[in-house]
Amino acid sequence: MYNRIYAGQTCSIARSLEVVGERWSLLIVREALVGATRFDVFLRNLGIARNVLADRLGTLVDGGVLQRVPYQERPLRHEYHLTDRGRELVPVILALMQWGDRHFAGPAGAPRIAEHDGCGGAAQAVMHCVECERPLTPAEVTTRPNPDHVPPR
Repeated sequence: MYNRIYAGQTCSIARSLEVVGERWSLLIVREALVGATRFDVFLRNLGIARNVLADRLGTLVDGGVLQRVPYQERPLRHEYHLTDRGRELVPVILALMQWGDRHFAGPAGAPRIAEHDGCGGAAQAVMHCVECERPLTPAEVTTRPNPDHVPPR
């Protein structure tokens, strides 16, 4: 884990950024979501320095996003598999992808398309109200302190 640069902040976003907030972390998760599992594949696909990749993989393993699984004994080598916690990042990755496609796609358009495996329809990250089940726009969402939250001492 990173040094707690967010110490003193009672914020789930800050705590999440300790695990996935570094520049390469979500790109590693993206690669894992499209099937990468081995160190050399991440290295080749991302063009990242070996030491940085090793550090980021360690942080993602420590944070429960990836799991190290041995695939060879001599020499010992590991694959990196997404955990359930890691797969829960799909909506985050999809929302970032959609935002980037809207604001930064080049003339050729979006480089990837997200589809529902079952029917081939477009997959979208959508906010909705759990009470009335209506889709929500960003302007319709606010946050407030949780009255039941007891801050750590």
